[in-house]
Amino acid sequence: MFKIIKSIAVICGLSASLWLGQGAVWAADAAAPAETTSAQAAPAPAQASAGAEASTDNPYGLGALWAQGDAVAKGTLLILVLMSMGSWYVIVTKFFEQNRNAGFARKAQDNFWTKGSVREGTDELHADSPYRFIAEKGLEGASKHEGMLGAVDFNTWVTMSIQRAIGNVQSRMQDGLAVLATVGSTGPFVGLFGTVWGIYNALVKIGMSGQASIDKVAGPVGESLIMTAIGLAVAVPAVLGYNWLVRRNKAAMEDINAFGNDLHSVLLATAKK
Repeated sequence: MFKIIKSIAVICGLSASLWLGQGAVWAADAAAPAETTSAQAAPAPAQASAGAEASTDNPYGLGALWAQGDAVAKGTLLILVLMSMGSWYVIVTKFFEQNRNAGFARKAQDNFWTKGSVREGTDELHADSPYRFIAEKGLEGASKHEGMLGAVDFNTWVTMSIQRAIGNVQSRMQDGLAVLATVGSTGPFVGLFGTVWGIYNALVKIGMSGQASIDKVAGPVGESLIMTAIGLAVAVPAVLGYNWLVRRNKAAMEDINAFGNDLHSVLLATAKK
C-alpha cells in the first residue's frame, strides 16, 4: 500500500514539473513576439518622418526637369526665361518713360503758351521733352522756307515739318512694343515645342525600358507639360502689357497732336504778322 502511494506521488511530481516547464516555454514564446513588436515599433517615428520628407519633395518639378533634360530642353527653358525678362524690362521702362512724358505734357500745357513767342516757350521746355522737339522742328521749317522750298506753300511746308516731328516722336514712343508683341505671340509656341520634345524623349525612354506603368509615364509627361505652362506664363503678361502700353501711348499722342495743331496755327499767325 505504501509503495502504491509512493508511486502515485512520484507520477504527480513528474506531471507538475512537466506542466511548469511547458508554461515557462509558453511564457517565453509570448514574450518574444512582444519584444519583436516593440523593437519594430521603435523606429516607426523615424520611418514616418522619412516618409513625410519624401512626400514633400516633388520629384517631377523644375529641378528634375532641368537635371534630367537634354540640351534642347534646357535651351528652350532658357529662351523662355530670356523672353520673360525682356518683356518685363520693356514693360517697366516704358511705364516710367510714359510717366515722364506725361510730366512734359503738363509742363508744356502750363508754361509754353504763356510766353511771348514760340522761341521763348521752346527754351522753357526740357531738353528731352518731345514737345520741345516738335516746337524746334516747327521753327526750323518756318525759317527755312526759301529757295526751292519757297515754291511750296508756307502752310503746307509748316504742316509737313510738324507732322514729320510728330511721326518721329510716335515712332520713339513705340520702341520696345514689338518685343512684347513677339513674346506674346510666340511664347506659347516655344513652350509647346518644349512639351512636344519632352514627350518624345519620354516615349523613347518608356519604349527602351519596356515598362508603361503609370509611374513611368506620369513623371516624364508631367515634366514636359511644365514647358507649356511656362510658355503661357511668359506670353500672358507680355500681351497684357502690350495692350496697356499701347492704350497709354494713344492717350499721350492725343496731347501731342493737339500741341502740334496749336503750334501750327501760332506759326502761321506769326508769319502773317
